[in-house]
Amino acid sequence: MANDNIFSGLKVVDLASFIAGPSAAVILSDFGADVIKVEPPSGELWRHANHLPPQPVADEAYPWHLANRNKRGMALDLKSPSAHQVLEKLVKWADVLIVNTPHPARKKLKLEYEDVVGWNPRLIYADLTGFGDKGPDANLPGFDITSYWARSGLLSMTRDAGAPPTWPVAGSGDNATAVGLYSAIVTALYRRERTGEGAHVTTSLLAEGVWSASVSIQAALCDAKFFGLHDRMHPANAAMNVYRAKDDTWFVLLITPDKVEAVAKAIGRPDLLTDPRFSDPAKLMANMTELTAILDQTFCAEPMTHWYEVFNGVHVTFGAVRGPQEVINDPQLRANDIIVPLEGAGGKLTSTISSPLQVHGVAKVSAKRAPKIGEHNDEVLRQLGFSAADIDGLHASGAIPKPKEHAA
Repeated sequence: MANDNIFSGLKVVDLASFIAGPSAAVILSDFGADVIKVEPPSGELWRHANHLPPQPVADEAYPWHLANRNKRGMALDLKSPSAHQVLEKLVKWADVLIVNTPHPARKKLKLEYEDVVGWNPRLIYADLTGFGDKGPDANLPGFDITSYWARSGLLSMTRDAGAPPTWPVAGSGDNATAVGLYSAIVTALYRRERTGEGAHVTTSLLAEGVWSASVSIQAALCDAKFFGLHDRMHPANAAMNVYRAKDDTWFVLLITPDKVEAVAKAIGRPDLLTDPRFSDPAKLMANMTELTAILDQTFCAEPMTHWYEVFNGVHVTFGAVRGPQEVINDPQLRANDIIVPLEGAGGKLTSTISSPLQVHGVAKVSAKRAPKIGEHNDEVLRQLGFSAADIDGLHASGAIPKPKEHAA
């Protein structure tokens, strides 16, 4: 494995909060970037997400470490007049600046692209919003649940017929958006290598949600005929449905047309191939409910271990539905470095989730705990060129908390 990572020497300032922006910085850090996390002196709210239902409750601040591992921590009160000189030096130092402050507040803090690009024309300014930079709702705050899930159309489709919209998995849209923001940053860095120019790149939770729902949204754009919401007892296609094995394990089954004969024989129901109810497409559509009932009866006769062997034997696509406690014991995760060791967090938090990208021949940085509030303040300030007297002045002004005020 290479000793130097892809982004060794790349300098990133993470001014973002919660998940999507900070997680884009985590991906950069996994490949060697030097990331400075900047948060208010009181700390970011996401530090306490392990005590905010409906997130699972734990003593360890697992959401914080997941979104901020491998970073140095700085606490800075951007509302303090003295903080502006620190911000200027951070921007001059940085290759990448990640910001997700809503634009009205961003303007007051003088954090807009136009405010900072003069300090560093080579800067990659990564701008994350809920709903995009333009339009009537550009200034609305957004979380992934509202912008990525609800507004994009995803939430309306991820439910069964007759059921109200449900509460999606927290952070799922954020982490998908983080990959999109990372991609925008890397695209801009590639452009800078070719032209020497910095860039203002952006994405939004809404854009990423619509991209995730794009098959259906594209269908709407061409006035396609939509089937109703999924109803597993009366599906549009019994070959693409959810079934339950004898041991109560639910599984998703997708049988493509070229696999129908092999699957029918493998599950012990070759008679379905000659059953007059399913003998042509029109009859099959009219009797999809009956076929579903037959498959239900068949699959509930054997446990999931049996169907695992059967489906593998005919190379059909399937997936057992797993809960989080089962997922962490899946041997595929550690075999593929999806779950990796986490150093220094303490307590039960000894492993974490690696970012989903790998480059063969390049080792990722070992995952280390996220910083405490302002843990690296003086170290970073000295690196930026501030003298001991300057640092004392920043402490006195309140722009930077005093070392004794550092918290977990």
